[in-house]
Amino acid sequence: MEKKVKIYTTPGCHYCQQAKEYLTGRGVAFEALDVSQDREALKEMRSITGGGRSVPVIAICDQVILGFDQEAIEKALNCLQ
Repeated sequence: MEKKVKIYTTPGCHYCQQAKEYLTGRGVAFEALDVSQDREALKEMRSITGGGRSVPVIAICDQVILGFDQEAIEKALNCLQ
């Protein structure tokens, strides 16, 4: 199975932008999904968060991180090595 990083975002979300900049700065490839425009991505995000609506939601391997939590992101990124 391919190991992926997905970030569920909305335009104008400051923490979403921070998370994307952080991942980019770490050289981590990720797929950004705008849940305000992509209904399937919104359904997927709600499914993995138990119905949550807050962004960002960052999915790294089998871990789901709610919000921009740099420490949690660092720990989760270990699965990509």
